[in-house]
Amino acid sequence: MDLLKPFALALLASTALAPGAAAASGQAAKPAPSLQAQLHQAQAQMARMQAQIDALEKKLTALTATNASDAKLAEAKPASGAPAPDGAAPGQAAPETPTLASAVETARHADATATQALASAEKAQGAIALTQRAVAATKWAANTSVSGEMFLNLSNITQHNGGANYPASGVGVNIKRAFIGVNHRFSGKVSAAILLDADNVTGQPSTVNPPNSSANLVGKGVYVRNAYAEVKLHPALTIRLGAAEMPWISYAEGAENQRHVERSLLERVGYGNPADWGVHLSGDFLRQGTTSLSYGLAVVNGGGYRQARVTKSMDVEARLSGTWNGFYAAAGGYYGKRGNDIESPASNAPSSFRTATRIDFMGGYKSSVIGIGGEYFFARDWNNVAINPAQFALSQDTASGWSGFAHYNLSRQWRAFVRYDQVHPNRMTVRDLQDDLFVGGLQFSPLKFVDLALVYKRETVNGGSVATSNGVIGCSALGQPTPNAFSTVSGPAALCKGNGTYDEVGLFTAIRF
Repeated sequence: MDLLKPFALALLASTALAPGAAAASGQAAKPAPSLQAQLHQAQAQMARMQAQIDALEKKLTALTATNASDAKLAEAKPASGAPAPDGAAPGQAAPETPTLASAVETARHADATATQALASAEKAQGAIALTQRAVAATKWAANTSVSGEMFLNLSNITQHNGGANYPASGVGVNIKRAFIGVNHRFSGKVSAAILLDADNVTGQPSTVNPPNSSANLVGKGVYVRNAYAEVKLHPALTIRLGAAEMPWISYAEGAENQRHVERSLLERVGYGNPADWGVHLSGDFLRQGTTSLSYGLAVVNGGGYRQARVTKSMDVEARLSGTWNGFYAAAGGYYGKRGNDIESPASNAPSSFRTATRIDFMGGYKSSVIGIGGEYFFARDWNNVAINPAQFALSQDTASGWSGFAHYNLSRQWRAFVRYDQVHPNRMTVRDLQDDLFVGGLQFSPLKFVDLALVYKRETVNGGSVATSNGVIGCSALGQPTPNAFSTVSGPAALCKGNGTYDEVGLFTAIRF
């Protein structure tokens, strides 16, 4: 009789899980519960019927013992004068009682039904497991975001170096930058991100046409700009480990908000990295209404995000910034070897001779209608860290520059903007060298994540040549050394003293998603 227990339990599970059980009993149809609820309901019914099954088993056991006793009596000859059992001839056993026969038939039927009930229960469990996996996948997707940004322009460029036409002149479509990123949040405090940076796939700056015979047609491409793990311990302390945005340039770009038209001051002339490999700290000491006090600190390799170097020492960049009723201000600086402090060969010759330093200041005002601001930097030995003073007497140098910018929102969709930069890249070695940039334009934003700007740029270089985001401007011929190309003990050899101009008119777009 022990076999009756699993058979009866399985039968009850099958009955509870059957979708049409309620309708078959004549009851009104109700909305089907979830698979998990059905399983719980079946388990509850099994528990309630367990007591009934146990009671039935006791009765069947007692009945079996009684029938066995009657059978023994039937086998023996009846006593003299004793009547035969009801329904049997003298000397014959009593027939099997109807109650016992019915119980045996029920057990046989339960055996067949239990197999079906077990299959239904297993199917329900499998469906629940699939649902749980689907829920987990949905939760992972909800905590993962994909973003992208593209800077595209159609421009006409006219460049003259020393009065001669330059190969960058002409009309063309150019993708200055394309970013695609993925961010996943493991919890409220832990996340990870990766950002790919697609630059022009040429061996020259974005506005320079490489010679047809150039062997460096593929010198750029897709780079890992950001790849870090982030832990947010407190509003005042967020830690990023890996390649992440540097404190200053990211702040300056946010203040001006015209990155798709032109890079910010430091990045434009090569006196700072937008991102680097290392440990990055940031946070808010104070944030209440329009008042805030924030900081950024990075301890990095110094070679930029395109060079994940291993160095003997690391560089430091820091920024302290604040806002109050629309006004904002920031101060910061940089100190380090810029990735040049590497282990020397067996000769133990030093790989770096000076330390690059830079101080930065920025301030301005923003409202819903207007914005005005300015930036200033002063750098020492930025490009001369690896120059040996024993071989090149003029290896020490300083540089400075400033930028002023403003915009006026004509409406929610239209904005007029202007900017002016001036940079002295070699204040000690080539005092007359100066770079000036003017940018002006009108921007239309038909959608929240689309900007279209009609832009005019003019950049002039006097007293030599300067490498900027618009290419090398100045000098009268290709291949002449720039002022910081030291080749003699006394100073640069064959340094050009000409000038150059760069004019660009184009449609600049920023598309974000």
